[in-house]
Amino acid sequence: MKIDRLVGILSVLLQKDKTTSAELSEKFEVSRRTIVRDIETLCSAGIPIVTEQGKGGGISIMDGYKIDRTLLSNEDMKAIFSGLKGLDSVSGSPRYRRLMDKLSVESSEAAVINDHIIIDLAAWDKSAVSGKIDLIRTAIENSKKISFRYYAPSGESFRVIEPYHVIFQWSGWYVWGFCTTRQDYRLFKLSRLCELKNTDEKREQREVPPYKSERLWNLDGQITATVRFDESVKWRVLDEYGMEILKFNEDDSSEFTHTWSNKQSFFGFILSFGDKAEIISPIELRREFAELIKNISNKY
Repeated sequence: MKIDRLVGILSVLLQKDKTTSAELSEKFEVSRRTIVRDIETLCSAGIPIVTEQGKGGGISIMDGYKIDRTLLSNEDMKAIFSGLKGLDSVSGSPRYRRLMDKLSVESSEAAVINDHIIIDLAAWDKSAVSGKIDLIRTAIENSKKISFRYYAPSGESFRVIEPYHVIFQWSGWYVWGFCTTRQDYRLFKLSRLCELKNTDEKREQREVPPYKSERLWNLDGQITATVRFDESVKWRVLDEYGMEILKFNEDDSSEFTHTWSNKQSFFGFILSFGDKAEIISPIELRREFAELIKNISNKY
């Protein structure tokens, strides 16, 4: 779009002492004639742009206009680039990379070099979600419905939804929208859906409520238990739950009391530690877990 290009050209001129029509032509992928017309448009808008011909010449903004070169400080640029690089890490297109290239001129390049925060939002298999994110984003921008097959603890189902948000939370990517099957707003994890398609069907005109992140959106069957951990897995408990929740024993083992959404998720959590975790209470859960272990042992 022309307005995007004009803003981009103005950003370059504010951050560089001088540039050329050739450089701008290459950066914005348009002809030199188009750049000349854009410069004329900026001049008409009251921006004092100076063009010098010959060796050492170029395009610049009048010196007196460059007292406040940008509204963004170096720290602001660091924050912007950290966010853009995070989005680029999971993007299936060069969209964010091109945007960073447009911003990467002298002062902003220094912000990138000195940036000590790296955000990588990609899963171990980037292709598993990047294509889905781009398809869903396109559907949202065009007000279209999407369809997919979904795999959940309750079983497999085919869904058609009106997507409104792509969300990164709980270390995973989700799509939130109005589910035509449930006639309500639902959250779906991207790694659990397949056969994703843009239906090209327009979504309904409806008043969409604000999205709210809930720690446990399904509390049916919620249970609380106390678990003891061997010293060798202390690192993992700290990694997942933090220091504050743990109680340390004299034998260097640790304990904590926590609430899980249901028995299935709780038993799966305990099994993931092998013989390094033990259910202390309640006694009923100890007995049920012991029975589960026996059933597993019988299979082998």
